[in-house]
Amino acid sequence: MKNIRNTTEKVITILTKNRQTISFAESCTGGRLVAEFTAISGASNILNGSCITYSNEIKNRWLGVEKEVLKNFGAVSKECVSQMLDGIQKMAKSDYSIAVSGIAGPMGGTKLKPVGTVYIGVLTPIYKEVFHCHFKGSREEVQEQSVMFAIDKLNEVLKI
Repeated sequence: MKNIRNTTEKVITILTKNRQTISFAESCTGGRLVAEFTAISGASNILNGSCITYSNEIKNRWLGVEKEVLKNFGAVSKECVSQMLDGIQKMAKSDYSIAVSGIAGPMGGTKLKPVGTVYIGVLTPIYKEVFHCHFKGSREEVQEQSVMFAIDKLNEVLKI
């Protein structure tokens, strides 16, 4: 994951230069996203915090994801990730936030949401988007692809 390390370093450099912060709300990636950042010296300049919200109860309690959203759309949904973004941004008071929720597998997939279905959201001071992704491979590969996608999307937004 050398390429992702370079991209993460660029993100940290840009956010540091701009005196901006970031926070993360992770589910299926289990902390891998924040680990990519904390592996790099200087992350403390920009990282406000991170939550691993694996259960629906914690998504609701910590991030304010509405019970109705979890019931009607599920944790693996655009609606849930959108509220995860808002919740972590509010809690951490960060300029940027990333949220991830999905089905890394090998179990847990359904016909409508097969293994590899992941929603990744990016929130900036002026932009919010949630991406619906379908990754292939083992559990670890789905998690790695999710992390790479999230960091790449953040890098693209910062270059705008």
